[in-house]
Amino acid sequence: MRKGILSVVMPVYNEKNTVLKIIEKVLKLEMVKELIVVDDGSTDGTKDILKNTKLDPRVKVLLHEKNSGKGAALSTGFKAATGEIVTVQDADLEYDPNEFMEMAKPIEDGMADVVYGSRLSGGKPQRVHMFWHKAGNTLLTFTMNLLYNSTLSDIETCYKMFRKEVIARINIRSKDFSVEPELTAKILKDKSLRIYEIPISYYGRSYAEGKKISWKDGFGALWTILKYRFID
Repeated sequence: MRKGILSVVMPVYNEKNTVLKIIEKVLKLEMVKELIVVDDGSTDGTKDILKNTKLDPRVKVLLHEKNSGKGAALSTGFKAATGEIVTVQDADLEYDPNEFMEMAKPIEDGMADVVYGSRLSGGKPQRVHMFWHKAGNTLLTFTMNLLYNSTLSDIETCYKMFRKEVIARINIRSKDFSVEPELTAKILKDKSLRIYEIPISYYGRSYAEGKKISWKDGFGALWTILKYRFID
């Protein structure tokens, strides 16, 4: 894998206990050109940690004055990305950035334009986790596949990787967690794109451990899937 080809966009909101740990893990990869950390109005001290810690020169910290949602943070980060390949990393420790190398290979080999890291396709460690969370994701993924004629297994995964020119032409409208199905809908509607999935590990955390997405976000995700089936 070539050095310095990957831009990693990391939306952050109230992750003071993990943000420096995950930054360190991402920066161990030589393929990482830049890590764009977008603090989305944290109130727990995360913003102060990012402002006052001497970070690697590859880290770019962008600050939102108020919490606007994951979609808003990703939009800010994608616009700042300069690498040949762009991906997303959450600021907790649920995902292992070492898997970026395997995900990037189909893009590097000229076989893919977009690669999803699936937590539900098997073959990698998975925490025995919350049933209703998985059931909701399965329903949303089924609905997406039915309406967009696809075979994805995990549309809600954080690990989505794109050639830079692909993500640069997507106009993100969702401010909240609905950004996940919006991105997938717009990617699937572009029939010129070659989309692949690769199994990834998942070290999920509970709500007591800081997980933020809830069943309420599922309704917004379902509406987003339906909406973008019929509009651009």
